[in-house]
Amino acid sequence: MNVNGLYLGGVIMANLKSAIKRVRTNDTKRLLNQSFKSEMRSHIKQVETLVEAKDVENAKKAFQEASRKIDKTVQKGIIHKNNGNRQKSRLAKKIKSLGA
Repeated sequence: MNVNGLYLGGVIMANLKSAIKRVRTNDTKRLLNQSFKSEMRSHIKQVETLVEAKDVENAKKAFQEASRKIDKTVQKGIIHKNNGNRQKSRLAKKIKSLGA
């Protein structure tokens, strides 16, 4: 963003003050949402690696934490409710396949 706030990433924005602010707030929200999604994905991958290692107890604990992160992400409106439920269902199915 340059000094007068008219350029962002090489794209010319609107000259209106409200439009400039909207682009700025959208960008900060995007970065915040990105961090929440990244954290959620990291927890999901952690569960999957524990399942591959056949570590049932730690996989269950990691699943609880991942489930909390998924629910929080859904609650904030970052991902859709069905998407969150699908993720949790797939993880639960993987853990159950270990014979737990």
